[in-house]
Amino acid sequence: MNDLVAKAAIDRRIAEIIVPVVEDMGFEIVRIRLMTGKESILQVMAQKADGTIEVDECGKISTAISAVMDVEDPILDAYTLEVSSPGIDRPLTRMKDFAQWEGFEAKIETEELIDGRRRFKGPLAGVEGDEILITIPEGTIGLKFEWLSDAKLVLTDELIRDVLRGRKDAGQIDETQFDEIETIIDGQEDK
Repeated sequence: MNDLVAKAAIDRRIAEIIVPVVEDMGFEIVRIRLMTGKESILQVMAQKADGTIEVDECGKISTAISAVMDVEDPILDAYTLEVSSPGIDRPLTRMKDFAQWEGFEAKIETEELIDGRRRFKGPLAGVEGDEILITIPEGTIGLKFEWLSDAKLVLTDELIRDVLRGRKDAGQIDETQFDEIETIIDGQEDK
């Protein structure tokens, strides 16, 4: 089965090492990527079950990952560890992500051509068995999860509002802050 959380072999090896540590801390791993180039960066996206994470929690996860990576040492070269939230226009890496974000616009790419195309964009329509459903201009279609090579939410005003509403409901921002941000979004729509 396709694994969008940890695609490459090294990412899967790192996942074997760090997922148990991060889960024991009460968090979920959304994505792991070792990006190599002039400098190597190990990017780890994590969240709590409710989809949130605070900056200080990222710091605690970083400390725990660093400790276990120093012992296991799966990366030969020097690297920088980045622990972050998935962000608003987050990657969709697990079947449950497609169900959770139903109704929101997503970009999806497949490994192989499906009816002459690899890229699909439209509102998510949930999941059915081992397929994710997406509504494209031709109608709602199902794509097997194992066919996917990449998927992420598209940053829209609706998505921003929903995420902010969730933060307001969780007490992370107050009514005034929510109203101020909503006024800014509304002003952008009018342009």
